[in-house]
Amino acid sequence: MSTFFEPGKTYHVYTHANGFENLFRCDRNYLYFLDKYQKYTNPIADTYAYCLMPNHLHLQIKIKSTEKVLDFLKTKHPHLQAFHSPGDFSLAISRQFSHLFNGYTQAYNKMYNRMGGLFMHQFKRKEVDSLDYFKQLLFYIHNNPVKAGLASSMADWNYSSYHFYVGNKKNLIVNPEHVLQVIGGIEAFEELHRKNKLAKPFIKMVEDFQLLL
Repeated sequence: MSTFFEPGKTYHVYTHANGFENLFRCDRNYLYFLDKYQKYTNPIADTYAYCLMPNHLHLQIKIKSTEKVLDFLKTKHPHLQAFHSPGDFSLAISRQFSHLFNGYTQAYNKMYNRMGGLFMHQFKRKEVDSLDYFKQLLFYIHNNPVKAGLASSMADWNYSSYHFYVGNKKNLIVNPEHVLQVIGGIEAFEELHRKNKLAKPFIKMVEDFQLLL
């Protein structure tokens, strides 16, 4: 997909395991991935929502400003003074995700005595370009385990950001305050998730997006 990552914009990021394999087999896998996710993505993006499923994952993220991304990258590449094109900026963001997926794959392969790639060759991303899409995506991500028949409710799935909105759990990945401000508070969040229904245009958009996988 040719969509560039741009500073200050929000994206739906999605990736899947190769073939019929799973990305996560046990609690330890999920927790290890989230630890690495924090390390690689917190410096370059704010996470609004996530859901880790056995064979795929969904993220709703907002890319940080050019200045913040550049400041982070300078800690590793002091010679880097500026991005010369939108493509350069987007590539820097993509590389952080590649480091995340490759690093997780190496640990996974060692743990399960396997070889080769674990994730699909290229992860997918789509810009979230409206408030309606923003809200629908939030519900879609949190509802993924229920839709897949892996949980009877969103609260029953441990590996999503849902708990950090409705409970007292604290974490270093998701900061719910901004999202709640955007959508109108916790009552609006609960109402959005209680409806348990996606708008037809959003369903069609997600289906078309997944056909690209």
